[in-house]
Amino acid sequence: MIKLLTDLPAGVVGMEAVGHVEADDYTNVVEPAVRAALQHSDKVRLLYVLGEGFEGYSAAASWEDAKLGIGHWSAWERIAIVTDRGWIRDALKAFGWMFPGEVKVFPVAEQPEAVAWVGA
Repeated sequence: MIKLLTDLPAGVVGMEAVGHVEADDYTNVVEPAVRAALQHSDKVRLLYVLGEGFEGYSAAASWEDAKLGIGHWSAWERIAIVTDRGWIRDALKAFGWMFPGEVKVFPVAEQPEAVAWVGA
């Protein structure tokens, strides 16, 4: 599931993946949060936490994630990914250049720094 995070700088959409992420999480949580942010600005700053409780994505969730990114391609200004998962960090190092906007990966212990960076 994906839950929204609160107490973030203005203009930052924050979410945390917990357990297994399904397509409905994108439909019911992520997409409405991004649409709401785009009502206030033409750019989105995203804080995405994939911590110890994160187990993985369903294939359908991966597809929804790709559709979300492509559907709002020009809107992504900054994306801070917070994780200690090596495979996620490695994938972002290899393919981060393909993401629109700035993307930076932070270890879980540096989540406050990620919040500061994405909100700056």
